[in-house]
Amino acid sequence: MTRFHIICASHSDAILDANLCRSPCLASIPLHVERDAPSASIAYNRGLDATTAPILIFAHHDVYLPPGWDRMLTERLAELDVTDRNWALFGTFGVGLDHSHIGPVWSSSLGQIVGRVPLKPAPVQAFDELLIVMRRDAGIRWDDQLPGWHMYGTDIVTTARAMGRTAYAGALPAIHNDRYHDALGDDYRACYRFMQRKWASQLPLRTPITKISRSGLHLWRDLRAAKKSAPFRAGMAVGTDKPVETLADRCGWASL
Repeated sequence: MTRFHIICASHSDAILDANLCRSPCLASIPLHVERDAPSASIAYNRGLDATTAPILIFAHHDVYLPPGWDRMLTERLAELDVTDRNWALFGTFGVGLDHSHIGPVWSSSLGQIVGRVPLKPAPVQAFDELLIVMRRDAGIRWDDQLPGWHMYGTDIVTTARAMGRTAYAGALPAIHNDRYHDALGDDYRACYRFMQRKWASQLPLRTPITKISRSGLHLWRDLRAAKKSAPFRAGMAVGTDKPVETLADRCGWASL
């Protein structure tokens, strides 16, 4: 049995081919692509049901995994197996229990590497959704009722922790060749409201972008701040037209 399987939800073969499909590890790790799903959670549960590998890698179609990434993933999971056999999830970018951002990940929309580099896997309370690794035997599924394409990285970690399982992020470099967004829309607000209702007893929850609170004031504050900072953030973005191999090389990740 193949140990790993990558699952991706994609609406664009052009983006998929220019990014994830150029990852060298696809020579040995199968890729399952879900198209035209109504939400990320539905797409990912379909991927779960269509595959059998014990370790699932849920990745965005605009992510590139540099040469040696699969070896590094094996090393990180081996570290977890020694220190915490109860782990269920691992990610490339997460929000630590101390609210710090744990990476490192290149983000084209921010024009920089984001996240600190921990010397060992660090417990997290949420993930950025660009790449999330799941143990199949943890028995966790994505929530089909969560609408759209936001906050499922926070939801899945909260689900795992509610089941008594653990989630980590660590030094697993990746290129997120994401395009710049000037604002978050109504779909983001819908996900926020869903999370407020679902996890009312667990609030507040941190996501990589905002805090989910009972009042919801953090949402409006952060949306307002994002609107004000849009010109500055647009100036930071580098666009998505550069070859992902070039981005990896500039980060020092031509070979991990």
